[in-house]
Amino acid sequence: MTLRIETIPLALLLALIPAAAAAQMDPHAYMDMPGMDDRPAPPPAKSSATATPPAMDMAPMHDGQMSHDGQMPADMPMAAMEGHAMAMPATLGPFAMNREASGTAWQPESSPLYATMIHAGSWMAMAQGNATLVYDNQGGPRGDTKTFVESMAMLMAARPVGDHGRFGLRAMLSLDPVMGAAGYPLLFATGETANGRTELVDRQHPHDLFMELAASYAHDIGEGRALYLYAGLPGEPALGPPTFMHRISGMDNPEAPIGHHWFDSTHITWGVVTGGFSTHTWKIEASAFKGREPDQYRWDAETPALDSWSVRIFWNPTRNLSLQASTGFLHSPEQLHPEVNEQRTTASASYNLPLGPGANWASTVAWSIKNEQPGPALNGWLAESALRWADRHTVFARVEREDESELFDDTSPLHGQVIPVNKMSLGYQYELSVTGDVRLALGGLVSAYAYPQRLVPTYGGDGVKSFMLYTRVSLGDRRIR
Repeated sequence: MTLRIETIPLALLLALIPAAAAAQMDPHAYMDMPGMDDRPAPPPAKSSATATPPAMDMAPMHDGQMSHDGQMPADMPMAAMEGHAMAMPATLGPFAMNREASGTAWQPESSPLYATMIHAGSWMAMAQGNATLVYDNQGGPRGDTKTFVESMAMLMAARPVGDHGRFGLRAMLSLDPVMGAAGYPLLFATGETANGRTELVDRQHPHDLFMELAASYAHDIGEGRALYLYAGLPGEPALGPPTFMHRISGMDNPEAPIGHHWFDSTHITWGVVTGGFSTHTWKIEASAFKGREPDQYRWDAETPALDSWSVRIFWNPTRNLSLQASTGFLHSPEQLHPEVNEQRTTASASYNLPLGPGANWASTVAWSIKNEQPGPALNGWLAESALRWADRHTVFARVEREDESELFDDTSPLHGQVIPVNKMSLGYQYELSVTGDVRLALGGLVSAYAYPQRLVPTYGGDGVKSFMLYTRVSLGDRRIR
């Protein structure tokens, strides 16, 4: 069977279908919460720095405590949002936790929040995690097979500090190092090393044991505005869209994008400090961080440094849409090419459409360019979408196009050549609830490729050539909106 992907830019439009569909729908007909639609929030009321926060309990908020579209009032102090049952308060500003994604990134505020909530005194905590058993079959002459387990566990905790401050802690761990230093087979994936001497090619590296250990402080300065500081060892700088395993549009897909090192390879950074300013609908932030990617020793901690920088802006004009643009300078990111620096620039759009209880449609379109110094400028494109319905069925798809330059070593005549590679993946997942917080999923996906003729002798003919089968156990209540 042969499936050619001739026009990737056209395929990118797949992820924009929900936006077009939304224009034809009555938003009130599909919302989980009455009054929560896709309109921007009304202008915030004037804040009173001396106001005493009202007493609150776990019951839904009454009139005057929440705006007509279900948003937190912009003038509500952070401490006053404790105990709100309909929207857990965020750690970095006076809005709902649903807006926050990986690191300090934003996503659409209508995104579902899959987590188990824990209350202990003045602390509110959120736990989520998963372990996925995968059978991976990557076809063609450079393919391979492997059965492995990928995993992630995350705990976030926050508490108010006075009437207008909020202190947060984040920890994210993974047992991916168990799968081995060479990770798992993934055609056309490149980046990092398994042994400190050769590059990983056609394989996806494992994550470190410590993916994030970070702390933050945010201060509400009124009228929906906040100042915040985030620091991690490791952590995630303000560069690129939310990381692929945290995007609602891609989190059910068990394989990493082959463009991981275009969009979110910095999500495990050994040393990062980020400061930012946010309003009700937009924010700007800047980071100083270590540009070098993690080494092959996945169980340890690495020496921090602040030798790179990035700047990022988010704009969430509605509850369903989040736009991002960023640029950053990475000092010596690749361990095997220490003389090469990188200027990375990205832009992305994420759209989320709630379709009712147990149903949601999320999509992301992203672009990135890596300007290697010295070296070529390499473009990467990505579009992904996930449709969930009946609280158990999910169909997901991802389309990518990357300019690859690391597929061949210096013994090949193709060494250093920039070669465009296209990939399309389509998958399905069926999910069962074991308890309110534990879920079991069964799924699979197939992948097709298209590439220039000069790669055929090495990779074989293009078309469908890879598949994965998986089962996943997840912690995190999917009923939480």
